[in-house]
Amino acid sequence: MKARLPAGMGKGPSSNMNQMLKQAQKMQEDITALQGELETREFTASVGGGAVEIKINGKRNVLELKIKPEVVDPEDVEMLQDLIMSAFNEAVKTLDETSEAEMAKLTGGVSFPGLF
Repeated sequence: MKARLPAGMGKGPSSNMNQMLKQAQKMQEDITALQGELETREFTASVGGGAVEIKINGKRNVLELKIKPEVVDPEDVEMLQDLIMSAFNEAVKTLDETSEAEMAKLTGGVSFPGLF
């Protein structure tokens, strides 16, 4: 005589493990897709009241740099250098914050060191 198990029983721990592996694989696919999409996005920052504007992509490559002529002072090159660095750093900060927020949506806030 065969014993009958209640519905849902008898599948054992391997069923739960398979489901967890499928969910992890799906999450990895979603993360990879998001990373690819983020690399194509453009991020713009402006500093100095619009004196310097920079546009980068998700790979941190500079796509465009605009400098208003009135901030180009041969006597104060350091100020212009500071404005350019500040604009770039602000654009990267925006990229990083966007990336973290988008990844948190996918992972439910769980961090995966080395992944993103």
